[in-house]
Amino acid sequence: MSSEDLGFLRKLESIIANRLENPSQNSYTSTLVAQGPKRVAQKVGEEGVELALAAVAGDRDEVINEAADLLYHTLVLLRSHSIELSKVVARLEARHAS
Repeated sequence: MSSEDLGFLRKLESIIANRLENPSQNSYTSTLVAQGPKRVAQKVGEEGVELALAAVAGDRDEVINEAADLLYHTLVLLRSHSIELSKVVARLEARHAS
């Protein structure tokens, strides 16, 4: 994974934060979060199941699509709880420190 890949995740996190701070009816992110935390959590669950099913089916393109959906919805869930991705990364680093 390149630093550009990680840079895009940071950019996406920033876009999501902006959508939450400046809601718009034209924004899927704003609309999703306005439906409440239960709906956001449901989307994360749905995307996780869809990713697992795509993996079992062995459809590489679908795995990529569903993984992208899961990452996006996870970022929305985190931001809606005021949790930055860097906190999750720090936790992963701490778990794997040797």
